[in-house]
Amino acid sequence: MEKRESPELKDLLALARDEDAIDVFTEKPDHDFHYKTLSWQFVSLLMIAEIVSNGMLSLPSALAVVGIVPALVLIIFLGIFGLFTAKLLIDFKLNHPNVHNMGDAGMIMGGPFLRELLSAGTIIFAICGTGSQLLSGQQALSSLSNNGLCSMYFLLIFAGATLVLSLPRTLDRLGWLGLLSVALISLAGVLAMIAAGANPIPNRNLSAAVSTNFYQAFLAITNPVFAYAGHFMFFILISEMRKPQDAMKAAWCLQGFATVFYTLFAVVIYVYIGDTVASPALFSLPPKWAKAAWGIALPNFLIAGGLYSHTAAKLVFVRFFRHSRHIYTHTFLGWTVWVVLCLVAVGLAFILAIAVPIFSYLIGISAALFASWYTYGLAGFFWLYDTVHFEGKKGLYKRPVMLILSILTVISGAFICIAGTYVSIKLIIVAYATHIVGRPFSC
Repeated sequence: MEKRESPELKDLLALARDEDAIDVFTEKPDHDFHYKTLSWQFVSLLMIAEIVSNGMLSLPSALAVVGIVPALVLIIFLGIFGLFTAKLLIDFKLNHPNVHNMGDAGMIMGGPFLRELLSAGTIIFAICGTGSQLLSGQQALSSLSNNGLCSMYFLLIFAGATLVLSLPRTLDRLGWLGLLSVALISLAGVLAMIAAGANPIPNRNLSAAVSTNFYQAFLAITNPVFAYAGHFMFFILISEMRKPQDAMKAAWCLQGFATVFYTLFAVVIYVYIGDTVASPALFSLPPKWAKAAWGIALPNFLIAGGLYSHTAAKLVFVRFFRHSRHIYTHTFLGWTVWVVLCLVAVGLAFILAIAVPIFSYLIGISAALFASWYTYGLAGFFWLYDTVHFEGKKGLYKRPVMLILSILTVISGAFICIAGTYVSIKLIIVAYATHIVGRPFSC
């Protein structure tokens, strides 16, 4: 006798066959780990903690190179552009709940090759981001101690603390730290602005616009371009939200806060310091003020580094154990793999920062190669793919404005990638030619 399936069972089987409809995380009462716990408010705090970190410290120098007007136009435009691309990323995530990271999105759009490419890029960029935060932490500790210890030891100390913060398996454990991070980086920025206003540089030069060559101009432009480069983490953050539909609220908070704060910080520091402003900008402040700002900002670098290394580890961990008991329960294998992945992520960042003299330039190359696509270019591809996938090619022509904007988004990502890589490579060549490259494992 033929066995008949109930309508409910047919629906479940159809859902199981539709991989896009399966959420990356499921919630059951007996799970030890509950991932979908974040509110949009805490997601916005984690986004701000990750993005508005040491990126803002290089923005005043951009005003010194191209002038206050072009730089401000660029900072504000990129804030709006980042909000637009965030909307496209969030829509793609909502259309494909199984997407946990850029690699999953690549699998949907281009198969295994694109999945591996985007996954590898995410891991590389996250490790470089961790290394960048380690270097910022080392600079802060060196400033606070008057270089009282070899920089290698400061890096090691900061790497150990970063590892500890990366170890929680779920992001809700980092939510309150995100609030602390945002409060401290905001306070550090305000303190730096007060310090600059209280100690202006006499006879400083200010320029509304500066005529310069392409290399110098784009070198300055990379600072605001990559100051918004945090979209690569959005899929992972949204995957742990209670209501992913609220993700756009978090994006509004992030881009609104970042754009306003970046603009105020860059203008105030530049107006009072002038075109001699250093990068990071805190080095242009009097020593006591600089130490106070570094000390307040220090936990932000630590939390951001923990988020970056957590992201690299989480991508691989979910790839290994997706929908298995090791994701949701305390197992020896699960914890062993998780700790090893976090240790490898932080360890690689530490080794690169201490053993590769040009690591700070490699951070720029990784941002040019990957952040240009994750934050900007790929968003255009997401809209194009989903429109064709759900509506067919005719859907593209029903929305000519979005079609044009998506194509321009892809082109902008390609331009930033190519030009940014060119500038970063030329920086390395200049650094070696002028003998400013240090030695590995040196203080």
